[in-house]
Amino acid sequence: QARGLFAGLAAHGMVPLDQLPTAAFGMILAALAHVDGWPFARGGSRAITDAMAAYLRDLGGEIITGVTVKSLRDLPPARATLLDVTPRQLLAIADEKLPQHYRQALSRYRYGMGACKVDYALSGPVPWTDKLCARAGVVHLGGAWEAIAAAERATWEGRMPEQPLVLVAQPSQWDPTRAPAGKHVLWAYCHTPHASPADVSEAIEQQIERFAPGFRGRILARHVMTAQDMEAYNPNYVGGAINGGAQTLDQLFTRPTLRANPYTTPVPGLFLCSSATPPGGGVHGMCGYHAALAALRG
Repeated sequence: QARGLFAGLAAHGMVPLDQLPTAAFGMILAALAHVDGWPFARGGSRAITDAMAAYLRDLGGEIITGVTVKSLRDLPPARATLLDVTPRQLLAIADEKLPQHYRQALSRYRYGMGACKVDYALSGPVPWTDKLCARAGVVHLGGAWEAIAAAERATWEGRMPEQPLVLVAQPSQWDPTRAPAGKHVLWAYCHTPHASPADVSEAIEQQIERFAPGFRGRILARHVMTAQDMEAYNPNYVGGAINGGAQTLDQLFTRPTLRANPYTTPVPGLFLCSSATPPGGGVHGMCGYHAALAALRG
């Protein structure tokens, strides 16, 4: 069981588990979970964004939304411009200003696996066989280490496994504002081949049902987003890659390419602050933090 749990955590790297960086993902996530758990924001994750936006406005900042930036010419003059985009968008936005060697390096950037996510409205809590799962905010469903490793390898190679590793989050167990009294919400996702158009909600539900018989009977509604839907929702999720690109060993610290300071670009005053920079995808904010330090240093 311990090996299976560690494999589930390591799979957040979204690369085959026999690759070198994956053990680090498992160790870091396990350590963080044992400090304070994996918290939910009361009222929904947007509460975090709203708080950050309010703080920025208090400092005199301005936020403009509803505008698609297609070129650096669309932006006002500034001492520093930080782009929260991946290499594909950077090439489109700043192509004419980037030197050829940097453009070529960005074009070789790999995005890796996609993800399919399902949001559920439930008539009641998940009927877990193991009652400890009801006390967890996040549950990883995959079985033995060997099964998880095989599923991740298949997905990486472009084949959808019958029993994928499924990550399940049950926020309404801890935040009653998320659902009406007695009802619950839940979301789950699994990895899919890059840019897959497939709706794999059946495989996700089979995996949940395997560990919580009767789950299907509590589904009131569902909303599915395939890997292609993910990219349409957020262009940074290229091919459904929610971690900003494959976190292979050669793209772990050299995201998006080999450079003394990966948050800088060859264009003076232009910086990258997305998960396509170290340390990669995750709810940590460190990409933006380090990009901001690079911008302050000029």
